[in-house]
Formats: sequence, structure tokens, C-alpha cells
Amino acid sequence: MKTKTLRKNKVNIVTLGCSKNLVDSEVIYTQLKGNGMNVTHESKKDDANVVIVNTCGFIDNAKQESIDTILRYVDAKESGIIDKLYVTGCLSHRYKDELEAEIPAVDAFFGTNELPRLLKTLKADYKHELIGERLLTTPTHYAYLKIAEGCDRPCSFCAIPLMRGGHVSRSIEDLVVEAKSLVKRGTKELILIAQDLTYYGLDIYKKRNLSELLEQFADIEGLDWIRLQYAYPAGFPMDVLDTMAKYPNICKYLDMPLQSGSSEVLKRMRRGITREKTEDLINAIRDRVPEIALRTTLISGHPGETEADFEETYQFVEKMRFDRLGVFTYSHEDDTHSHSFEDDVPAEVKQERADEIMALQQDISMELNQNRIGNTYKVLFDRKEGGYFIGRTQFDSPEVDNEVLVPATQYVRLGDFANVKVNRAEEFDLYGEVIA
Repeated sequence: MKTKTLRKNKVNIVTLGCSKNLVDSEVIYTQLKGNGMNVTHESKKDDANVVIVNTCGFIDNAKQESIDTILRYVDAKESGIIDKLYVTGCLSHRYKDELEAEIPAVDAFFGTNELPRLLKTLKADYKHELIGERLLTTPTHYAYLKIAEGCDRPCSFCAIPLMRGGHVSRSIEDLVVEAKSLVKRGTKELILIAQDLTYYGLDIYKKRNLSELLEQFADIEGLDWIRLQYAYPAGFPMDVLDTMAKYPNICKYLDMPLQSGSSEVLKRMRRGITREKTEDLINAIRDRVPEIALRTTLISGHPGETEADFEETYQFVEKMRFDRLGVFTYSHEDDTHSHSFEDDVPAEVKQERADEIMALQQDISMELNQNRIGNTYKVLFDRKEGGYFIGRTQFDSPEVDNEVLVPATQYVRLGDFANVKVNRAEEFDLYGEVIA
């Protein structure tokens, strides 16, 4: 009689969604490694017998990707390729009961704050001495650093507080310790992330304290770039701009989702700001940090968005000329305030509006990039691909922004900086040559 060969556990962590989820996966990875377990992240091989899917539940497309990924591994389990399948993250947190009923083949579902229970299920201990330590899944030269969890904002369309809870800042002391640890291991760029960076410190310091945190980071020897992602426009702490202008290792870059250029839509979204105040803020930011690159995201087709509202947003983008911009189509999320409105903009109209904005942004990006021809920039190189070394300036975040390409015939070392003179530009890429 044949008996099934027992396999020694190897765990593969699969991450979906945003950089905040990636950080969570890195924490899981670090804890499991600290328990002596064999762990991989996003393995392309089928040699792991335990899979953890870290899901996203932000919008419909992300939910569907999460469901499709779970079902793919359910098939792998039923085929005997894997033995155990666990699901964590935002989708699992929000829809745990429904998922357990609909997909019983999953061995266990976990919420966003249930790491100790996940580890216990895997027969691993939660090691407190590893708090602040993190094995990276990104290239070692850059890392995301989550400075806060959750969100207290009342945005009508957003389900993040339902999945992540209220805003909780990490202490400056703990963040500096983690940042120094990352730099010692080769990190040159720290990308600060939170659902809302600008809220940082209000809960534990009773004031917005992002500027002080940045000053502490800026003094860390060997930290070349500090980048800010996900700022909120209402109540923006202007002292952050003075700090950004003061320190050369704070990137002249700000990712600030604005969601709409229509005051009426912004009111329905409960964003706490008007188009006029938004324009004043953008102008003030550009006045105080003249070189700054501004990235934003917009939502097309929020309930009640009329053609006139859309035209106002289009004109807003045309006028403000953002360096980087992305558009999401509105997703009607359960239990949010916007869900009480009729989802009255047809899907095809949402997409058409998004496409129009992106076509406009493509023209703006092309013009801005053409103006960079002949200039020289400090570039951090991330990878080699298709005959090019590919990197970024301080004005670009990984994966979502412009890239700089130089021919692979010119030698550069990945993870290092080089000066590049731009000689050609496309809508979302710059081409150049390394100079001494």
C-alpha cells in the first residue's frame, strides 16, 4: 500500500493590493523566518505546500483579483499541489463570514489585526523582539515604511476604516529605530506610507507631527531619499513643506489624492475641501517647494457626478498640470456613506471619463518630459530589463511613476545612484546617458 509522503512545510506569501499590504506581508515573512520556517514571497515555483494570500478589498477590481487568486490556490489544493491555504488582509477582514461560507476549502481566514492568531495556526510564535525588524521583499535599496495604521477621515466612498480601523500612529522612536535598521542593511530610499500621512501624530502627540518625524529621518546617515506618499489635502500641515525645502534628502515629491476637481462632488465625497481651496493649496505648495513633483489620483463617476462636474474636473487637471496622475472608476462599496446614494453613473461613462482624463494627462506628461531634455538628474537604478538599466529620479515613486532608461552598454550598478543626462522623452519615460 502506498502512503503519502509527508512534506516539510514551505510557505509562499502572495501579496495583492497596495504598498501597505506589502509591508504587512514583510512582517509575516519576518516572523515566520524568525521561527526558523522556510518562507518565500511571490514564488514562481510550485514547491511551497502552504500558501498565505494577503488580500486587497479596496475596490471592485481589487476584490475580484483577490477572489480569483484565492480560487486559483483552492484549485491547487484540490489538485494536491498545496496542502494548506490561508487568507488574510483587507478582503478577509471585511468579508470573513461570507468568505468562509462561500469558499470552505480555505483552511482559515484572518483579519488585518490577527497576525498572532495566523502565526499560532502555523505553529509559530509571535516574537516581540522582531517588532521593527523587517525582511524586505522589495530590492534592498528601497523600502516602504508604514508610519500609521487605519484612518479617521470621513470620506463617503472609502471602506478603508471598515477594514483597517481608526488612525493609529507609530511612535517617532520606534520608526527611527526601524529606519536605521533598514539603512544599515542597505536601504537608500524610504517611502513613508499611511492612509493619511498628514494626520500623523495627532493621536499620540496631540498635534500633527510629520515635520518632526521627517527631521529625525533626514539626520540618519546613509539615508539618501525620503519620499512621502498619501497626503490628505484638508488641514495639510504646511510646516512639512519648510522641512522638505530644508533637507536635500527629502524628495521634492508629494502623493496627494484629490479625488475630484468639482466642489459639488467633493462635498458629496465629504472631503472637507473645495476646488478653490485645493487650488490655493497646490499653488502654496509649489511656491514653497518650487521643484516639487505632485502626484494625485481622481475618482470618475461618483454618485451624482454630472457632465458639468466632470468638465470641471477636466478643466482642473488642465489648469493644475500635475506631474503624475491616475484615475479610478468609482466602486459602490457596502456600508460606506456613498452606498446610500444611487450608483447612477453607468460603468461605460465612468470609464470614458477616466480615459479622457488620462488622455489629457498623457499630453501634459509629454510636455513636461520634453522640457527635461538636456537636463541632468540623479537617478537611482532599480533593475535591468530589455537592453536598458531602469531607474528613477527623486520625482518618481517605484512602479507608479516615470522611469529613466539608459542603454545597458553603459555600466551602472543596480541599487546605486548615477547622474543621467536626458536626451529623449516619451509620455511616461525619459531616456539618457550616464555622465561622470
